[in-house]
Amino acid sequence: MDRRTFHKKALIATAAVGFASVNPLKASTKASIRLGGPIYQKYTNPDAWIAAVKAKGYRAAYCPIGLGASLDEIRAYELAAKKADVVIAEVGAWSNPISPDANMAREAFEKCVNSLALADEIGANCCVNISGSKNPTHWAGPHPENLTKETFDEVVEVTRKIIDSVKPTRTHFTIEQMPWAFPDSVDTYLDLIKAIEHPSFGVHMDPMNLIVSPRLFYGNAALIKDCFKRLGPHIRSCHAKDIVIKEDYYMPQFTEVAPGKGVMDYGMFLTELSKLPNIPLMMEHLKTEAEYDEAAAHIRSIGAKNAIEL
Repeated sequence: MDRRTFHKKALIATAAVGFASVNPLKASTKASIRLGGPIYQKYTNPDAWIAAVKAKGYRAAYCPIGLGASLDEIRAYELAAKKADVVIAEVGAWSNPISPDANMAREAFEKCVNSLALADEIGANCCVNISGSKNPTHWAGPHPENLTKETFDEVVEVTRKIIDSVKPTRTHFTIEQMPWAFPDSVDTYLDLIKAIEHPSFGVHMDPMNLIVSPRLFYGNAALIKDCFKRLGPHIRSCHAKDIVIKEDYYMPQFTEVAPGKGVMDYGMFLTELSKLPNIPLMMEHLKTEAEYDEAAAHIRSIGAKNAIEL
């Protein structure tokens, strides 16, 4: 080998090594998910809030301030979250904008608009609500008219009005799945996306809420995989729950429990969620801080088994 050929090959080898060291496609990366939950520690400023979030090992959080917060306060919490690499997952707009009670429906609409505006101002991933219910006594309860074409059309109209009233540029308005309200399946969520046809409408994923039969209960891994396969690009935030079936009844009765206490396939859930960038997994509905700590430990243990950091 002559000197010129030697130097040429050496340069190519050096360049290859250098490229491998900086090329993100070649770098080894571990899958990760942003886990979050309610904060029990009282806080009065962004620094105290971030300290409480970090103390739990969370990298995602519920919106730390409520409706009516000043713009300066919103900006302060937004900046603190960015500096600490904490994603504000969602602003809850829990209300019934399709209520048969006109006053309740109007107040719910205003709450949705204000909540979406807050989500956009603070840079949350989404504002989330249910589609609503025709139940006159329970704002989120079952009713014979909830799953009719007329109600579907009303949900589409009201959702469009909410989004158009705010015109968000940084967040999405989302509807959580419910067993007895739209969307009650992957198919009906896709129908809503197509009908609403708005770039600021997204998906809030809570697969437990879709388990309404023994077939789905025992086959929830396939359900979860289908959710992410068909709705994945639209998902903005997720809820972490679990479910059991009562075995001493002739008809199936499902009960929500803490993650790890039921049959939800968290291996599948975490694996599919980890394929999406910066989509939070938020625990909810537990009674005590200790229960949240236990649920977080379980979720993290499943993540560890699947090489996923939480």
